[in-house]
Amino acid sequence: MLSEPAEPPLPINLVDPKLYSDGDPFALWRWLRANDPVHWHPPTELPGFWALTRYEDVRTAYRDAETFSSARGILLRPAEHGEDPGGGRTLALTDSPRHRMLRGLVDEWFTVRSVRALEAEMRDVTRDVVDQALERGSVDFVADVAARVPLYVICKMMGVPRGDWERLYTLTSQAFGAADPLARRFAHLDILGYFEDLQAVKAEDPADDLISVLATARIDGAPLGAEDVILNCNNLLVGGTENTRIAASGGMLALLEHPEQWRRLAEDPALLNTGVEEILRWTSTATHIMRTAVRPVEIHGRRIEAGDLVTFWLPSANRDETVFDEPDRFDVGRQPNRHLALGFGEHFCLGGMLARVELRLLYGELLERSIRVEPDGEPTPLASIVVNGPERLPVRLTV
Repeated sequence: MLSEPAEPPLPINLVDPKLYSDGDPFALWRWLRANDPVHWHPPTELPGFWALTRYEDVRTAYRDAETFSSARGILLRPAEHGEDPGGGRTLALTDSPRHRMLRGLVDEWFTVRSVRALEAEMRDVTRDVVDQALERGSVDFVADVAARVPLYVICKMMGVPRGDWERLYTLTSQAFGAADPLARRFAHLDILGYFEDLQAVKAEDPADDLISVLATARIDGAPLGAEDVILNCNNLLVGGTENTRIAASGGMLALLEHPEQWRRLAEDPALLNTGVEEILRWTSTATHIMRTAVRPVEIHGRRIEAGDLVTFWLPSANRDETVFDEPDRFDVGRQPNRHLALGFGEHFCLGGMLARVELRLLYGELLERSIRVEPDGEPTPLASIVVNGPERLPVRLTV
């Protein structure tokens, strides 16, 4: 194997969105893993931070919640934006014991048993979405297929009335896809406003759904509070849709680019489970996850001080050549596949089982019905340091 070059292949700027839309971040991460696995990234418009790129370092830091805190935010943000409003209040942005108590409120909804109980309805949702795409023929797989399945499913679980599903689809599309930052901001505010109204209704007349659970919850004897309920509803909506949307569309792009892997799935449906795990590893949709060190710690001779920001670069960890055999090869039969795409430790993705089932049902629907998916234009990659994958994936669906 050739040794890594002494100098990085590109200037090291991990927070340049163009690196992910137009460049090759994997070459840069490969160099960092080999030469500078605990890299200090100086401030830009974002604060300075440490970057972890090796699998074992990321996994160890994920597991050490006592050193690496989530409460000050899990994504890099400009200092002038202030603290994340969800800090210390939402599932994703709390440390234990509060994190454990919040998670305990909703954990039951995401167990294997609960997800399996929903599977028939999830299959119906998936079939309807695919039918609509087939009827249109030429679609954007991201917006017209991959975005709708997880959104409709999480809306049902949360207790959003079916008549409002399209409204939330439009708002989430604007919040995550609008070119205008102001339009994205207004869409986010509209989503929060929607949940403000709905949680008030559920608090007065609870039903068997996630929003009712949060709206009537008590932690340490005190009500959760309307604002905390709203923030956690938003957290569930984003967590239940965004990563699955990008994984589903990124997986479809990978299968289009590796048609022999799609043929393997068609010929051997038993590979679908390992195929979904490989899609999760390959897409690694969360580009970075952030923690704040709450006490000094040393990793590979680099001293991280209390208060320092530490980032985990998941696509890099999931291509670590010391863990994955031929990591740059897309293989739907890959075993073992201990990827970190859904996190690890205390903050392991709450909806991990749900995401797996949604992906399996979507690809299974296409395979069982022998639906042909062909490129219908050039894909557009996301220009983002937060999530990675296709922003648009024009395809044509035929039977």
